[in-house]
Amino acid sequence: MTVLRGAFVVLRPTVREDIPALAAIRATPEVRARWRGGDDLGAEMAREFDDPDNRWLTVEHRDRTVGMIQWYAEEEPDYRHAGIDLFLDPAAHGRGLGTDAVRTLARHLVDVHGHHRLVIDPAADNAAAIRCYTKVGFRPVGVMRQYERGADGTWHDGLLMDLLAAELVRRP
Repeated sequence: MTVLRGAFVVLRPTVREDIPALAAIRATPEVRARWRGGDDLGAEMAREFDDPDNRWLTVEHRDRTVGMIQWYAEEEPDYRHAGIDLFLDPAAHGRGLGTDAVRTLARHLVDVHGHHRLVIDPAADNAAAIRCYTKVGFRPVGVMRQYERGADGTWHDGLLMDLLAAELVRRP
């Protein structure tokens, strides 16, 4: 994976040395509420890092690690598509960095990997994430009821969103 450059962010392949900074971001209450994790996020992420199916990119802004964006691909020819997920340091929220990161990766997945469709699945109550993804061209498909278990042990709805290649908003 090459380094991807957006208007505000740089997306570069995550290396093991990034794990402490990324784990610290995941440990913030705002991110942990959505991404959860055990008591030792660094060790957990290190184990996940070794999974060859993981496609992690560290999100940098002004040479500072501000988050991580990941993607996966469904390669079955009749269902081929890619999915995206990300987290950002709450201190970086509200500046368009998430939108730029999603747009930059989406452009790469469409233009370089040839995906005609992308999906993303924020929590249904995550209005900020939904606004971010909508700015890139993602559209709601439907609510996935009781989609994921929250840290409180109860089930929470998710929103399935997708984007077709022609719908990608390439510029802010």
